[in-house]
Amino acid sequence: MLNTRPSLSPPIDTNMSNKKNTTTSRSIAGKIIKVLWIALFAGLFGFAIFVWSVSVDFLGLYGDLPDFKTLENPDNELASELYSADGVLLGKYYRENRSPVSYNELSKNLINALVATEDIRFEDHSGIDPKGLARVLFKTILMGQRSAGGGSTLSQQTAKNLFKTRGEASQGTLSSVPGLRMLIIKTKEWIVATQLEKAYTKDEILTMYLNTSEFGSNAFGIKTAAKTFFNKDPKDLNIQESAVLVGLFKAPTYYSPVYNPENSTRRRNTVLNQMRKYDYLNQAQYDSISQLPIELDYNVESHNRGLATYFREIVKSDLLKWTKENLKADGKPYDLYGDGLRIYTTIDSRLQKYAEESVDEHMRELQAKFVSELRGREPWVDSDNRVIPNFLETMIKRTEAYRVLVNKYGADSDSVKIKLNEKKNMKVFSWEKGEIDTVMSSMDSLRYYKTFLQAGFVSMDPHSGHIKAWVGGLNHKYFKYDHVREGKRQPGSTFKPFVYAAAIENGYSPCYTVVDQPVEVNIPGQPAWSPNNADGKFTYEKMTIRQAMAQSINSITAYMMKQISPEVVVETAHRLGITSDLDPVPALALGTSDVSILEMVGAMSTFANKGEHIKPYYIDRIEDKNGNVLHQFPARKTPAMNEEDAYLMLHMLQGGFEERGGTSQGVPMHLREGNELGGKTGTTQNASDGWYIGLSKDLVSGVWVGGDDRAIHFRSWISGQGARTARPIWVKYMTKVYEDPTLGITKGTFEKPEQPLSVELDCEEYQIQTDEYTDFDYDQRSNDF
Repeated sequence: MLNTRPSLSPPIDTNMSNKKNTTTSRSIAGKIIKVLWIALFAGLFGFAIFVWSVSVDFLGLYGDLPDFKTLENPDNELASELYSADGVLLGKYYRENRSPVSYNELSKNLINALVATEDIRFEDHSGIDPKGLARVLFKTILMGQRSAGGGSTLSQQTAKNLFKTRGEASQGTLSSVPGLRMLIIKTKEWIVATQLEKAYTKDEILTMYLNTSEFGSNAFGIKTAAKTFFNKDPKDLNIQESAVLVGLFKAPTYYSPVYNPENSTRRRNTVLNQMRKYDYLNQAQYDSISQLPIELDYNVESHNRGLATYFREIVKSDLLKWTKENLKADGKPYDLYGDGLRIYTTIDSRLQKYAEESVDEHMRELQAKFVSELRGREPWVDSDNRVIPNFLETMIKRTEAYRVLVNKYGADSDSVKIKLNEKKNMKVFSWEKGEIDTVMSSMDSLRYYKTFLQAGFVSMDPHSGHIKAWVGGLNHKYFKYDHVREGKRQPGSTFKPFVYAAAIENGYSPCYTVVDQPVEVNIPGQPAWSPNNADGKFTYEKMTIRQAMAQSINSITAYMMKQISPEVVVETAHRLGITSDLDPVPALALGTSDVSILEMVGAMSTFANKGEHIKPYYIDRIEDKNGNVLHQFPARKTPAMNEEDAYLMLHMLQGGFEERGGTSQGVPMHLREGNELGGKTGTTQNASDGWYIGLSKDLVSGVWVGGDDRAIHFRSWISGQGARTARPIWVKYMTKVYEDPTLGITKGTFEKPEQPLSVELDCEEYQIQTDEYTDFDYDQRSNDF
């Protein structure tokens, strides 16, 4: 029989149990969520506090950030640029070779390549790209990739470039904590990037990034990079050139098209693929361009290359002096290497080019002739053409290599001699083959270079004082010494015009006659001075002083010096523009005191400028990086000679072309026809120095040719005279000048004084009024006047 009595235990309610479990789970989940929210808010609050503390550099824990004023005017090193008068960039002075460009000077290809590769959402974010940042965090933290890339925006990278956020100077106390340094750096870049976005437009930020980036090969900024790798302005870059340069941002050396062309090609194609991905290129363009080889026009800017290399070094010394003497608004001196100054010179790039070509063409030929005449003999000889013993051993002691070795081993150490004769690899200059790789010792190198003849050339507008061309030597890389301003040598007969200028001022006419015969000048306490003519002969003929200067007759110049006195000649030369010390001795008539070509040209220009001396100058103005004029250099003018006497001196100098036996008679007719020219040659004793000063209505130009040392010269005086060593450079230069109509320099006549001349220039009509020749039977064999 079944027991039907109800059970005393209550039935189990499963629904109630499930509800209880759910409630418990919800409670736990709620607590977790609450904790997560608290953690999130705490994290956000903590991060906000962290960002704030970084922004104010709380307790100096993080390092400085730029203030708003600095953001508005970021301090970025810019190269100072040197320009010719016709707007050609001659060179730069820099620590970082960087020149800025504006947005409208950038190629659209370059902008597209940059945005596609570095920051495709550049136009959409405000300095920080949340999508890009999230992607990097996901790949780095969750997927463990070592380098996810793509997190930094162009604004952040610009902040890094401009304000050196990763440099030691920007670090604080906490920057040394492992793992914290990069977080602080990134936070700084985020902060600065957002501030840049507020202060500048997108175009300005993109331009700043390109202006501040490094491209390798000593190229900083896109303008220098485009010129270095492709010899182009940034606006002219094509698609593949733009891709190559943008590819360099990742690693300038590793992806260098010069040193790692395969890497560069691969990286270029990556950039091109990004451009295709974001529709800046179609598939056909990508397929075509990615197969092309990289074609470079590579040229690293150097102080030894380009136009006016010697001139640029001379100007640099002047500019450094100027920067020390002139202060900016903040009281600091200007920085030639970082302030982006713009220096405008008086040099004409076309005239400079013709001058350099003329020197190069002639010196190449002259050097070959010099070596041929040596016939294997040493070029350093004394006044009797005997080789000077131990010449090289004496010269080596003046070199830097010798000084370094003496400092290391001591002056009496055998090691010095051993090292000086030790062979080593080096590059040397040559006319025939350019730069040569060879093996030489220091002594071998000295011997080799001492056989080269040197040259200097300068050309000036006599009416403005502007230097138009300046060639200080053969090759600035191998011969640093400037022969225009720094080099001073005896001018020889090119000094004679100053003797005759003193004579003209003292009432002598160009038609005044003197006999070519020995002249003896007594000097108290010394032997009498009696110079020979260049050929060692005297004609005993009467000639005008114009003829005498034209033929460069020493005896007549000496006679005029005797009549006027050395002191008067020195005063005249200094007044006309010679600045070097001159010895007031009779021999000065033949140019025995050292002067520079620059002085000679400046002084001779006084004749072509109606007697007004203008000190030669070559810097017109200096501007800051924004184009504000900081200094305008005025012409420094001084009345030096009356207008008539200056014109008479031009007439005297024309005698070299017009008088029989004139030293400028060898100038070709194509220069002389329809043209008034003046000129004076000069050759010093033993032909150590050859000179020529040539004058036209528009230009006065001077040439010097000689050895590094006065003992180095042609064995033959005929071969070494100025008419053969120096004058041909002037001829080549003037020929090129007249063949270029864009210069506006034409043939013509010297401008005459407004008032009629008081002196007759037709010597047949001129009657000598001096007592020496009135009713006096002149004895041609006598030394008495």
